[in-house]
Amino acid sequence: MPRAVSARTEGTPKAPPRTAAAEARLRGLVDGHYDFIWRSLRRLGVPEADVDDCAQQVFWVASRKLEDILAGSERAYLFSTAMRVASDARRSLTRRREVGEEVAGEAFDTGPDPEEIADKRRARAFLDEILDAMPMDLRAPFVLFELEEMPTAEIAEVLDLPPGTVASRLRRAREEFQKIVARERARGAFRGGKP
Repeated sequence: MPRAVSARTEGTPKAPPRTAAAEARLRGLVDGHYDFIWRSLRRLGVPEADVDDCAQQVFWVASRKLEDILAGSERAYLFSTAMRVASDARRSLTRRREVGEEVAGEAFDTGPDPEEIADKRRARAFLDEILDAMPMDLRAPFVLFELEEMPTAEIAEVLDLPPGTVASRLRRAREEFQKIVARERARGAFRGGKP
């Protein structure tokens, strides 16, 4: 008679054995950085429907490499992992060619003011469209500085770049952001609607 395997553990790789200190450190990583990683993945182009899975993947990688993560550089490690996971997720989405998945999931959202919620969704979609149009070398520092409000010194550490390069990329990213906004607004005006 075959042994029953729960759906939850089937196909899930076993976690490496860890000490209580390693478990505590991993819990601290998740507790201290989950929201940051979730927002970062979303802003790096991961569809909302896939963000939870991608965040779990980031922390799974961190759990396997816990001994290699230097104390004090956890955020940098997690963000660089999130960038790779987001890149893989975007590539996967392109291969699957799934369109409209997020809209279908949001149709059940109820709130006190539907117009306000719709405006926020349109603004969020517009921001996502702009960020998607930016090259990743400009997008990452822009997201970290403008949206995460991270200081440039920390961005330099997270992205493993010299501070001058971060400042230069931020300047170029702002210029690119403004060009894309102007282009999208012009398209919206040409089509007779709001961007």
